[in-house]
Amino acid sequence: MGERTVIPRLLKRIWEKYNILLGLLVLFIFSSLVSEAFLTARNLLNVMRQVSINGIIAIGMTFVILTAGIDLSVGAILAMVGCLCAGLIKFNGLGFILVLLIGLGAGLLMGAANGIVITKGRIQPFIVTLATMTSIRGLAFLYSKGRPIVLGDSTPSTLQFIGEGYIGPIPVPAVIFLAVLALSSFILRRTVLGRYVYAIGGNEEAARLSGINVDFYKTVVYSLSGLFVALASLIAIGRLGVGNADLGLGYELNAIAAVVIGGTSLMGGIGTVEGTFIGAVILGILNNILNLLGVGSFFQQILKGIIIIIAVLLSKKRT
Repeated sequence: MGERTVIPRLLKRIWEKYNILLGLLVLFIFSSLVSEAFLTARNLLNVMRQVSINGIIAIGMTFVILTAGIDLSVGAILAMVGCLCAGLIKFNGLGFILVLLIGLGAGLLMGAANGIVITKGRIQPFIVTLATMTSIRGLAFLYSKGRPIVLGDSTPSTLQFIGEGYIGPIPVPAVIFLAVLALSSFILRRTVLGRYVYAIGGNEEAARLSGINVDFYKTVVYSLSGLFVALASLIAIGRLGVGNADLGLGYELNAIAAVVIGGTSLMGGIGTVEGTFIGAVILGILNNILNLLGVGSFFQQILKGIIIIIAVLLSKKRT
């Protein structure tokens, strides 16, 4: 009788701890069986490259959601930074290093603006970032005059390398993604900022009463999100060779999906960037295999929505 109860409990613990990883493994095996093209080196490298942009944005989103917040403006920030950097290169002839610094700074400032309005205005993050999503996207259209800013031959070689290059067999965007993952994991596990992020998400009022400057650290988190989005934007324009105000449409939903699938609670305080990494890879493989099988984009959206709902239900059971 004892053995009969121990085994189910053990299986339950394994499932609760490793269900995300098991889900990735099952999806990988399934994809390998249904499509011969999936396991080719060219396709897997392509998946790694495609996952990287959403993955970097999703890591920044993880910090935000861990504080029980949300950032709907990431797609608009991606577009604005892309248009700004492309314009500085094409129309102003600025070099890569200066464009890099301005682009990252612009992303950081837009993220900080979100954090300041949320904390000082005491407005829900959903409302603030919904408003800034619209405003920043409009600003991108205004700056670009509604037309794509095509770099063409004026694309700096370093920027092109960031978007399309390889370090050995590994795409540069994937290397950058892994570096951002390692840095973020260190921040959350080993620094004061990481401890405060979990504390604020777990119980903001208790964190405030314990002496944590909640407004400051929440602003830092949104600033970090904007910074990561700007980095992803530079990768995107390096790959595409164009700044476009339409760039990044729906990216906020993809980032949130990766975070939720990765096991981070929308209520805050629970989650890891490693889980987000797995969530981003799951989404990348899912999109890839559906494309290889010729599944329509509309059905892909329906399926992605179903997966998010299932992930949220599993997250509620874990908490």
